[in-house]
Amino acid sequence: MLQAKSVEQATEHFGQLVNAQLARIERIKKEADWIDYQALDQIVIGVLGGDGIGPAISHEAQRILEDLLSDQVSSGKVVFRTIDGLTIERRAEERAAIPAAVLEEIRECHVTLKGPTTTPEQGDAWPNIESANVAMRKELDLFANVRPVRVPAEGIDWTFFRENTEDLYAVGSQGVTIGDLAVDFKMITKPGSDRIIRAAFDFAKKNGKDRLTIVTKANVVKTTDGTFLDTAREVAKDYPGIEWEGWYIDIMTAKLVDPKRRRDFQVLALPNLYGDILTDEAAEFQGGVGTAGSANIGKRYAMFEAIHGSAPRMVREGRAQYADPSSMVRAGAMMLSHIGYRELGERLGKALDLCGQYEAKLKMTGRDTGATSRLFGDYILETVRAPDLESRWDAAVRAAAGG
Repeated sequence: MLQAKSVEQATEHFGQLVNAQLARIERIKKEADWIDYQALDQIVIGVLGGDGIGPAISHEAQRILEDLLSDQVSSGKVVFRTIDGLTIERRAEERAAIPAAVLEEIRECHVTLKGPTTTPEQGDAWPNIESANVAMRKELDLFANVRPVRVPAEGIDWTFFRENTEDLYAVGSQGVTIGDLAVDFKMITKPGSDRIIRAAFDFAKKNGKDRLTIVTKANVVKTTDGTFLDTAREVAKDYPGIEWEGWYIDIMTAKLVDPKRRRDFQVLALPNLYGDILTDEAAEFQGGVGTAGSANIGKRYAMFEAIHGSAPRMVREGRAQYADPSSMVRAGAMMLSHIGYRELGERLGKALDLCGQYEAKLKMTGRDTGATSRLFGDYILETVRAPDLESRWDAAVRAAAGG
């Protein structure tokens, strides 16, 4: 009798999830066009420190960005706003993934630069609140998670378009348990797949890329992943100059580490969970997740962040001041390009390449054996300001490639 009641409750719960997603599909169909940041009188950039090592590395990223945008800040074209309160303590107190007042401040900004935030896991000391990242992506409809990985000396220039608002992460925290049975839900929609795949094709077209890879497990997960792959077939017809192919996530994971094949990949589009796993693997080629930035982009809002977590252990051990700010600074470089300052964004990206991959005059170890966040931030600033940055970058890439 008890099991029958549990099944009935689970069925009702599933129905509510389905209705909510059907309503979301209708909202996607009615969404506005992309915002033109340069047409705005003022671009408002919100900075959220997060928790753990987030405040330390966010501060360095903001300091560097304010320096690069000093003319725009002086003229009033760009405004930076610090938004407090996106900490695990505040979120736990309010039992909210994003406190209401914080979300209101975020909505008043055009783009945000966000430090890492702690996501509670089953069995820890925090209440079971949703990931702040997942909540923000859903609240602001930041459907495209864009993660570039570039190692010029090895011929690696990948850009991942990970769908952000669907798949297991969208409803993964809303599963059900019936006795010994635990069920989570995976959800993919055709309109949601269309817009992320189309964004990837648009990026390829605008940036001179001629190959695009769709990553699924559609041979086994036929309904949801099959919808993603079928949508790719339809969208690809609108981009006749770009060759595309489908890969399965398991072999794709292997081929990223295959020196003979990895240079062949350029732009990749994939569902949420596969994208999370694959981009963490890809970041290792660039120096690890501590060096990789990430963009979460919608047609109205955008949020830029590190792809790693809040590292609470570093804070407990008194090592937060040694956290590598490269991930947040690289996210800042992506933000610059997104809001219309592409040349500045590319220059900052090259400075990061020199500081982290090639010249590396300072080492980040996460301990007192390496540089502090502040010292490394100074190193990046000195490098990005250098008049010979371009020639140094070109020479470093040639030397690393054995040329």
